[in-house]
Amino acid sequence: METRNINFAQSQEQTDAMSKTFMASVFSWMFAALAITSIVAYYFGHSVELLSMLINTEVGGLTTLGYVVMFAPLAFVLLISFGFNRISYPVLLFLFLLYSAVMGMSLSFIFLAYTSGSIFSTFIAASAMFGVMSVVGYTTKTDLTKFGSIMMMGLVGIIIASLINMFMHSGTMDYIISFVGVLVFTGLTAYDVQKLKNIGAGIELGTATASKLVIMGALNLYMDFINLFIMLLRLFGDRK
Repeated sequence: METRNINFAQSQEQTDAMSKTFMASVFSWMFAALAITSIVAYYFGHSVELLSMLINTEVGGLTTLGYVVMFAPLAFVLLISFGFNRISYPVLLFLFLLYSAVMGMSLSFIFLAYTSGSIFSTFIAASAMFGVMSVVGYTTKTDLTKFGSIMMMGLVGIIIASLINMFMHSGTMDYIISFVGVLVFTGLTAYDVQKLKNIGAGIELGTATASKLVIMGALNLYMDFINLFIMLLRLFGDRK
């Protein structure tokens, strides 16, 4: 009996170590992507020359590159998600980092709408909320699978409501969408962290599949953070 307990304890320690290593890699690549996004967004948002590549100052609308930048992030996510099994790890990593740079170009528009102070303070608030929920997701013993399903339903609702509001232009609906969005992406952060923790505990580290799962995990958490930040900015950001 004692031998069995010792073996179980050793097995649990190994599983925990694998999970920690996996999660450390996930967060490392997520933070790297956020750094790229932040740097690109800042330089595009504060450079007239770079912004002129995205916005036609004479007409007031987006340039061809501007439209590409607006819709390219979605294309990247779909390409990475559906091409997971076919794309090699180096290509997957390159696409993820390129996606983060293009997202930075897309987010540069917020510097035209919001003050730099409110963008910075909102980023700090989003970081704090994300950090707290990551700890909750990693440490809780409660299975968040059903909770995650509810959050995914909420995400679908947000997407549908956002599409409808593109035609209605309702300020009230926009506020409601942003408020619900904060709740949804806060919850999804905890759910995704727990899901990734469980994945990390059950895979063989060092394989190509494990490396690719690290990038997919980083992508999921990256999108949780970016969307949480945008929803908070829409709620509390000071407009120019």
